[in-house]
Amino acid sequence: MATTNPTLNVGGLARRLIMDGLLEESVAEDAYEASLEKKQPFVSYLVENKILSGHDIAWSGSQEFGVALFDIQSMDMEASAYKLVDEKLIRQNNALPLFKRGNRLYVAVSDPTNLGAIDEIKFNTGINTEAVLVEDEPLQKAIELALEAMDTTMSELMDADLDNLDITSEDENSAGEDIDSAEISDTPVVRFVNKVLLDAINRGASDIHLEPYEKYFRVRFRHDGVLHEIATPPLALAMRIVARLKVMSRMDIAERRVPQDGRIKMNLSRNRAIDFRVNTCPTLYGEKVVLRILDPTSAQLGIDALGYEEDQKKLFLEAINKPYGMVLVTGPTGSGKTVSLYTGLNLLNSSDRNISTCEDPVEINMAGINQVNMNPKAGLTFAEALRAFLRQDPDIIMIGEVRDLETAEIAVKAAQTGHLVLSTLHTNDAPQTLTRLANMGVPPFNIASAVHLIIAQRLARRLCNDCKTVLEVPRDALLEEGFTEDDLDDLRLYGPVGCDKCTSGYKGRVGIYQVMPVSEEMGRIIMEHGNSIQLADQAAIEGIADLRKSGLRKVKSGLTSLEEINRVTKD
Repeated sequence: MATTNPTLNVGGLARRLIMDGLLEESVAEDAYEASLEKKQPFVSYLVENKILSGHDIAWSGSQEFGVALFDIQSMDMEASAYKLVDEKLIRQNNALPLFKRGNRLYVAVSDPTNLGAIDEIKFNTGINTEAVLVEDEPLQKAIELALEAMDTTMSELMDADLDNLDITSEDENSAGEDIDSAEISDTPVVRFVNKVLLDAINRGASDIHLEPYEKYFRVRFRHDGVLHEIATPPLALAMRIVARLKVMSRMDIAERRVPQDGRIKMNLSRNRAIDFRVNTCPTLYGEKVVLRILDPTSAQLGIDALGYEEDQKKLFLEAINKPYGMVLVTGPTGSGKTVSLYTGLNLLNSSDRNISTCEDPVEINMAGINQVNMNPKAGLTFAEALRAFLRQDPDIIMIGEVRDLETAEIAVKAAQTGHLVLSTLHTNDAPQTLTRLANMGVPPFNIASAVHLIIAQRLARRLCNDCKTVLEVPRDALLEEGFTEDDLDDLRLYGPVGCDKCTSGYKGRVGIYQVMPVSEEMGRIIMEHGNSIQLADQAAIEGIADLRKSGLRKVKSGLTSLEEINRVTKD
């Protein structure tokens, strides 16, 4: 309830919010004290903790102090005057210079009582300043975008810590150790590369692409499965940036004709380290570099966070808790196969089990599991590692990928002799996995007896809960997409909008799965040399949802959009 004569000993904005009935006096006092303790602006604290919306605060502030209210989202930040003020000053005062008119600089603030910021900017620039009131959340986003733009220009990298990041290679025996080049050690290049790596981690990107072309050089991040352009450094620096990354990952910088693989370890703090898997590939205009960010915490999510339906989750848990047999996970690159397998291994990881994995390379480090990196140069292939594992008294074996007949045969034999074998395979769906093994040369009777479960999966972007909107789609169109008449009775279809808290209406990803146990009837089809179409028909008879149907379930539950499901699964 609003109080007409508040006794609150804080700034005028808090007083106005109380008088407008937006805040209780006690809540305002607590929020003010908490913001002081955290050394955080009062307005930012209110918005961040969802006590008040940024719009309500900005409107009250505008009415109270007579400051113009401006929609900062309508402004092209590239044309703004943020470069006139030092990065440290912008962050410290939570204020962003917008534009200059004559001898007057207009500065965006979310708190109109923040007069200290205006005075400090005026003192440092020597230009008369005037406050422009904006909502807090759009202001924070605009500040981050502006500062990122300042960083990626490479003109003025202010953060001294960028020079001192602890970055090491995990491959101590690779070439390129005796490189001493002033160009590669050039401070702006070093700091730019470090900045790109840090930005990718902070944004939650999965991959970094550095691509040289004839007229320009660009950097892209893959976020939630979609690539976004981040920066376009000068083309003249392309070779130096690539060389810097090759030195960091212990590659041979003199070799530009063949692809190379490497690894970078970035120690962010005493307790946190991030690994990057690095690959170079020669293109027409130089070497393209792709870095995969390996997040060690991804396997700790738990099975409930992956997006399995209850019946699918039950089948998965039953299969991995069997004492022997083979569980295969299939899907394209970047579909979350490794995370699925490691989630299962995390559940099985106990002191009474011996678990060994061989991968190329090991992407997720997990205590209690014996992990082996492939080294084909030294003769350590999947097949050789598997042979060694079988002499190491294993209970559970995980193979990074079944690539050839030799690996497939040893894996099948291991599954038939009392070991649980987990692996991945590159196929489009679960039924095709069985025919792919047969095409490799594995005898059909071995496939039928060894393989217990196949999981095909995709990752779809998850709709943002803050901005998703209900869509009106014609009934006939929905039936064409695969929905049944029963589905349409209570169907609410959502679509992306886009807000400050998401990227183009999506935030995070959700798994779409086809979980197919190999039944006796499927075993008969395999032994009779049946094809993937016959297996798919049998799976449909047994009530196993394919990827398309699983995706439509996610649409029906409001987790993702029909557009996104069409992107990752299309009949």
